Amino acid sequence: MSDDQREALRQKALAEIALLDTPPEREFDVLAKLAQRMLGTGMSSITLIAPERQWFKARCGPLASETARAQAFCPVVVENEAPLTVADARLDPRFAESPFVIGAPNIRYYAGVPVRVQQSDGDRVAIGTLCVLDEQPREPTPSDLEVLEELAGVAEALIEARAIALRAAEGTEAHRRAVERLERERRQFKQAERMADMGSYRYDIEKRSTEWSDGVFAIHERPISDGVPHGAIIEHFPEPDRTTFVAAVMRTLDTGEPFEMDADFVTAKGNARRVRCSCEIELAKGKPVALIGLIQDITERHDLEQQLRHQALTDDLTQLANRAEFHRVLDARLREARLVDGEVAVLLIDLDGFKGVNDVLGHAAGDAVLRRVADRLRASCTDGCVPARLGGDEFAVVMSADVDRVGLDRRVRRLLHDLDIVADSQGQITRVTGTIGVAWSTAAAQDRDVLLRQADAALYAAKRTRKGTAQTYQSYGDQRQAG
Repeated sequence: MSDDQREALRQKALAEIALLDTPPEREFDVLAKLAQRMLGTGMSSITLIAPERQWFKARCGPLASETARAQAFCPVVVENEAPLTVADARLDPRFAESPFVIGAPNIRYYAGVPVRVQQSDGDRVAIGTLCVLDEQPREPTPSDLEVLEELAGVAEALIEARAIALRAAEGTEAHRRAVERLERERRQFKQAERMADMGSYRYDIEKRSTEWSDGVFAIHERPISDGVPHGAIIEHFPEPDRTTFVAAVMRTLDTGEPFEMDADFVTAKGNARRVRCSCEIELAKGKPVALIGLIQDITERHDLEQQLRHQALTDDLTQLANRAEFHRVLDARLREARLVDGEVAVLLIDLDGFKGVNDVLGHAAGDAVLRRVADRLRASCTDGCVPARLGGDEFAVVMSADVDRVGLDRRVRRLLHDLDIVADSQGQITRVTGTIGVAWSTAAAQDRDVLLRQADAALYAAKRTRKGTAQTYQSYGDQRQAG
């Protein structure tokens, strides 16, 4: 290893012990004083060698707190990693011109040994010295270096103990910061749970035990102090969502695939909720050890979505299905009919005399008539029929699949009777009736547009014959009248 590489190792080791430029410490001061007394010199020091200077961790006698490294004694000990004794520095060509010899502190005698530290790879490297100095020359004795080496061993032990304590303190501080960070994250997580009406759970597969976060207790409306009740998550799902949830969990256990589902939920206090659940496998060394997931109360969001959906599919005035919903239901019924070779009947209804209600009695009375029509349609559609308002004074009904032609004729006749409405206001009276066009899907080849055109054709055929009646579209062109 080159001198530059060795020097880099020394400086790295010195930095790791974090001893340079630290305040005085009693243990090191006592050690320097002990070296001075045992060897009877005027000065002593524990010296650390930095790149451009030497700094005294402890010192006795007229020594500065630090000096330049050049032409000093201690760097020679460190660089050679060997003890050094100088009987009279004025006679030693290495130090005769040193400013520390020809000027203060006027060093003549020097004896120093390396102070080493052990690196992580086990190698020991010198980072400083324990030395004694004097203003008078003297002949070194073998015991001088023996004493210094023994004291240097104590210094090394002090440095190692200090480094261990420092690392322990750093570990303690790191632990404290980690605990603070975890506590801060826990508070943030709990706040996020509250804001999102959400909680997390963990089911230990081996122990068959479940852990809940505070948010899960809140969703269940159970006190945290009661702990997690056995099987509580399952028990709070009503059927069929309970069966669906259990099947999803088993599928996750079998395949490892996560799932997410929305379900109805009943709290411990009996309150109905809508929740969103997620679940996935937790692995340890490649093996499933737990099921982890989230549960979120989405009741408000679900209710709002349902309300918006209802508004999007419902006529505001009559609260019947609107045209879009009518088309959706009709398309679904036609798909079912194609699968079973069945038949779907559609009624198109147009009100007669409705314009007179608006003209004579006003629009408020007209709106009241439309609501009465809607009520009577709902009353007659109790077995799967779906009534709708298509717009203005136009209504429609998708009949249930189990209605045959005879049964439909009876219903149409009753409906014609129900739609004969008398409206009065402030002594003025008007009459509204309904004309109905009927079409069956077999004649339209189960095509929605064709079916509606046929029902419309039957409607206007009935109007031409006599308002307040009904006709059924016939594929041969003849129309059958009802009412």
